Amino acid sequence: MSAFLEVVNARVLYGQHEVLKGVNLAVKKGEFVALLGSSGCGKTTLLRSIAGFNTPASGTIRVNGHDVTRLPPDKRGMALVFQSYALWPHMTVDQNIGYGLKLRKMPRAAIDDRVTEIKKLLGLDALGARKPANLSGGQRQRVALGRALAIQPDILLLDEPLSNLDARIRLTVRHEIIALQRRLGITAVHVTHDREEAMVMADRIVILNNGEIAQVGTPEEVYNRPASDFVAAFMGAENIIELSASETDDRIEIAAGPFNSAAVMSGRGRRLSGPLNGRFRGEAVELSGSGGGVSQTRDEGALRLSGVVEQTSYPGGLWRHVIAVGSEHFIVDSPRCFEIGKQVSVRIPEEALFLFPKQ
Repeated sequence: MSAFLEVVNARVLYGQHEVLKGVNLAVKKGEFVALLGSSGCGKTTLLRSIAGFNTPASGTIRVNGHDVTRLPPDKRGMALVFQSYALWPHMTVDQNIGYGLKLRKMPRAAIDDRVTEIKKLLGLDALGARKPANLSGGQRQRVALGRALAIQPDILLLDEPLSNLDARIRLTVRHEIIALQRRLGITAVHVTHDREEAMVMADRIVILNNGEIAQVGTPEEVYNRPASDFVAAFMGAENIIELSASETDDRIEIAAGPFNSAAVMSGRGRRLSGPLNGRFRGEAVELSGSGGGVSQTRDEGALRLSGVVEQTSYPGGLWRHVIAVGSEHFIVDSPRCFEIGKQVSVRIPEEALFLFPKQ
């Protein structure tokens, strides 16, 4: 299937500062794509460029094969839901939802029919006469979404619309948006800094870093097969250990160190040797008691670390441990609690260990 929305080599400048550095992105019709990254990475700038509020210094933006790079926002067939919702405080729910239709000079009867349809779709039937001040955060979010959907956009753009909601309501509204987007078959681009939000909502995730795309893939791909040390860390593999390795016959041989055993891993088509950074998630490893010191045997398909428990806590479900491994500290989760001061072994299966050349 060909791309419905295309961003081709887009560069955006704020003064002399290059915010987007030649970004390329293709979104299929009906696809839900999340732009994920930390503050200042360029995700909101990319969304605003797609919407028409930023004009690229160079590059092209196309919708269904048509160049819209220089078109104003209201001529692009898109609707943007803002983080602040941007509802008119003096207007009722009905008036806010129908505002875009009124600007398009639709007949009053047609506007009323469309507003009624949208309210039913979003569960706002009984709230048409209320003003935003008399709505909950979740209801305001639905009104903002309804205003965007009322104009029947080709592309729905979402600029962190859930960030102002409390955690419980955010989970509910998150699933409502997904169900609505799939039911209507709308192409959607969603900006978020919340990794879990991107994982559960998007068909594909675009991870941005410093104005460039670091990786594009399905949630499973970016989580289980990060393309770089940065992506692995951003997707939760924040524990990092320095290793040394050699590569032979599609096998990576990790040398024993002061606090890690020797290990042999599958190369998985990669050629890695010399100094490496190994990253892993605390919930993906096995914690056990240790007789002391580093194992003298070479492990196949796993790396073992030797450390000492320094802190424990119970965030729910699993016990969380802070493990001192030499001068480094790792966070490791386990079904059982290991007492402070106990020497432990951390076993990292090869599928949970992400290896990258040390920069």
